[in-house]
Amino acid sequence: MNMTATKIEIEAATTAASAAPVVAMTPKRPPRSEAYARMARETAVRVIPPLVVIALLTLVWELVCRRAGSALPPPSKVFKDTKELILDPFFDHGGIDKGLFWHLSASLQRVAFGYSLSAIAGIALGVLVGQSVWAMRGLDPLFQVLRTIPPLAWLPLSLAAFRDGQPSAIFVIFITSIWPIIINTAVGIRNIPQDYRNVAAVVQLNPLEFFAKIMIPAAAPYIFTGLRIGIGLSWLAIVAAEMLIGGVGIGFFIWDAWNSSHISEIILALFYVGIVGFVLDRLIAGLGKFVTRGTAQN
Repeated sequence: MNMTATKIEIEAATTAASAAPVVAMTPKRPPRSEAYARMARETAVRVIPPLVVIALLTLVWELVCRRAGSALPPPSKVFKDTKELILDPFFDHGGIDKGLFWHLSASLQRVAFGYSLSAIAGIALGVLVGQSVWAMRGLDPLFQVLRTIPPLAWLPLSLAAFRDGQPSAIFVIFITSIWPIIINTAVGIRNIPQDYRNVAAVVQLNPLEFFAKIMIPAAAPYIFTGLRIGIGLSWLAIVAAEMLIGGVGIGFFIWDAWNSSHISEIILALFYVGIVGFVLDRLIAGLGKFVTRGTAQN
């Protein structure tokens, strides 16, 4: 009797347990303070080392150039001499007497136009060279020769052809930055796995579909590597070209400051040139990481 009662009690308990609602256990989330602390640590690891190096280099620069007879001004004198340019980069007194913002803006507009043309033409030619054996045999040797010509060597020819400084500078940007885009795109196209091509043949993709769905996604990491190299070369070329063509632009600003013996203004302009070049590179790298889902080199 007792055993029967015990059995009935066990079955009743089991039935009640099975009838009870099941509560889903959610993983415990870490407190927000811990997430913020982790983000702060990651940021500090990235930011503090370069800041320390910059501070040490600035200190060395200050100590070396404060000595009598030094040819270059120390950082303290650079800031004192260029304080007005730093605090008011937007002034415009007409002609070439403008703040650094307008000089940088003019240079960036030339770079944007010339670089866009080189990106379009470079990717198209790179696809042609990478996809066609005959195009590679005919064009690749020519590209390898032309890409070794220094940027400024093209400037006299472009001035003779266009007879104006603006299109000449844009042409120098174009002809300087196009070669790494062509070469990297061609390498990416040639390295498309044969399995991808076989699948495209099985599903009978037309040339346009193969280009959009197979070719460009597979070669995108190589293409963006070429685009990153190209944007750096574009920024180098425009600064050099503007020293010779004149007008508004950061390159001409540096050359004009040299002719006026304003060394502090040259140093300030070089600082801005480096910052803008870094930002341009990061923009292309970020775009490449987004498009290629992190497979492009960062």
